[in-house]
Amino acid sequence: MQTEVIRIIEGGLNGDRSKVFNYARTLAENLEAQGEGRFAKRIRTAISGKSPGAAVLDGMALKPVDQESRMDMVDVDYVQSDDVKLVLSPYLEGETEKFVSLHANRSILERRGVDAGGSLLLYGPPGCGKTSIARLIASETGLPLVTARLDGLVSSLLGSTAKNIRKVFDFASQQECVLFLDEFDVVAKRRDDENELGELKRVVNSLIQNIDGFPKDSILIAATNHQDLLDPAIWRRFSRVVEVPKPGRQEIGRYIEEFILPLMTEGPKPRHIAALTGLSYSDLDTVAKNAFCDAAMRGEDKFSVYDLLRQTYLARKHGISDEEDFVGYMLANGCSQADLHGGSQIPLRLIKSVSKEMRKESDHA
Repeated sequence: MQTEVIRIIEGGLNGDRSKVFNYARTLAENLEAQGEGRFAKRIRTAISGKSPGAAVLDGMALKPVDQESRMDMVDVDYVQSDDVKLVLSPYLEGETEKFVSLHANRSILERRGVDAGGSLLLYGPPGCGKTSIARLIASETGLPLVTARLDGLVSSLLGSTAKNIRKVFDFASQQECVLFLDEFDVVAKRRDDENELGELKRVVNSLIQNIDGFPKDSILIAATNHQDLLDPAIWRRFSRVVEVPKPGRQEIGRYIEEFILPLMTEGPKPRHIAALTGLSYSDLDTVAKNAFCDAAMRGEDKFSVYDLLRQTYLARKHGISDEEDFVGYMLANGCSQADLHGGSQIPLRLIKSVSKEMRKESDHA
C-alpha cells in the first residue's frame, strides 16, 4: 500500500487528478482484500462521482504528430463499460479478468518479489475482438486508452518511423494509460526478412527499447492478424500472449441473443446458428446490418431468419451466381421452402427439385 500512497501524493502535488483517482481506487481494493472494508469504503466515498476522464483527456491533449504529414500519431479515449460490445469465450474471459486483476494487485505482488507484468500480445484473425478486448481492459482499469495510429506513425522519411515510435511511447509515459498498438506486425516485423531494408532493423530495435522502458504502472497491449511476421525477440517482451480465434458456435449464439435477437422476427434455431460458424464478430455485425436493411426496404422493422441466412451466404460467396447452390445452402441451413420462395421469388419448382436431389444424396451417404 505504500506505493499507492506515494503515487497519490505525487498525483496531488503535480495536479494529476487521474493518477490520484486510479491509485485511490487501487488502494481501496487492496485495503478491502486485507479486511479493511471500512477504510476502503471511506476512500470510495471520497472519490465517488468524481470522474477523472476530462482531466485525463485535457492532460493528454498535445498529441505527437508526424513531422512529414502533420497527422496525429495517437487517439486518446476514455472508455466507459457501456461502450464495449463484446462476447468472449470462457477462456478469453478468464484471461482478461486475470490480466486486469494482476494489474490491480501489482503492488502486492511486487512486495513479494513478483513482477506481474503489464503487457499483453493478442493475435488471431481480423474482426474477432482484439480491439474490443483492449477497450474492455481500459474500461475495467479506469485508464485512458491511447491507440497508436499506423497512418501517422509510419513515415516515408528515412529514420522517422523509429523517431515516431519514440514519440508515441514518450507521450504514453506521461501518465498511466493503456497503450494499444494495433496492426503490430507493421512495426514489429522479423529483422531477417531479406525483402526489407536496414530501416526495418532500426524500427524494431527502437520498438524493443521502448517496450523495455515502458512504465510498469501502465499497460501495453499489441494486436496482430499476422503473428508469423513478428520478430522472435518481440514475443519475449510481453508478459502474456493470448490467441483470439474466431467465435465458436456457443459464442455466436450468445452474441446473437445479446446483440442481434432484438432486431429479428423470431429467434434462430441451432441449425441456423451453425450456418454462421466461421464468421468473425465483425462479419456477424455486417450480416445483421445488411439483413436489417433488407427488411427496412420492405417497410419492416425486423428481419427474418431468411434474411439472416441470405446475408450469411452473400458474406461467404459475395453474390448469387448459381441459384441452385444458393437454394441448396438455404435449405441445408434450415430455411423452409415456403420462406425461401417467398423471400427470393425463386420458382417453387426449382426449390423442390433441389430439395429432392439433396434427399437422394443424403440417402446414399
